[in-house]
Amino acid sequence: MDSNAPISYKDALRKIEHFCAYQERCHQEVEAKLYSYKLSAHEIAEAIAHLIAQNYLNEERFACLFAISKFHQKKWGKNRISQELKLRKISIYLINKGLKEIPEHEYTFTFEQITQHFWDALAEKNSLKKRKKFCDYFLRKGWESDWIYEKAIELEKKN
Repeated sequence: MDSNAPISYKDALRKIEHFCAYQERCHQEVEAKLYSYKLSAHEIAEAIAHLIAQNYLNEERFACLFAISKFHQKKWGKNRISQELKLRKISIYLINKGLKEIPEHEYTFTFEQITQHFWDALAEKNSLKKRKKFCDYFLRKGWESDWIYEKAIELEKKN
């Protein structure tokens, strides 16, 4: 079958239901997938309405699951999670709701644990370069900058 050939609305709906059932998706991902099926704008709107009505698509559920998953699996900080959700056009309200899913004590404990481990793993002898590598890494991971700088100074004093 030609991959560029448009598929019927019924087939597209079946495929997109499976796509959403397999993993939580945001509206943007689903819309892009539906466009790839060469559906009309009206059919896409209809399909999204159907997915929401059948609870295949739920942005609140997506935001909460995304936040907790990225925190646990990739050890991302709240800034990075928030930024990634904004890229997926998730509302600020849902982003904040998703971030609240991360228990505060677990968040701080994880930060302490990964910063200590990373600091110990850095082989850099020059203290300024070591601090820069440390700070850059955790800023990319989306952790709070004041936490990072305080932790870098604390770890530097220990050595």
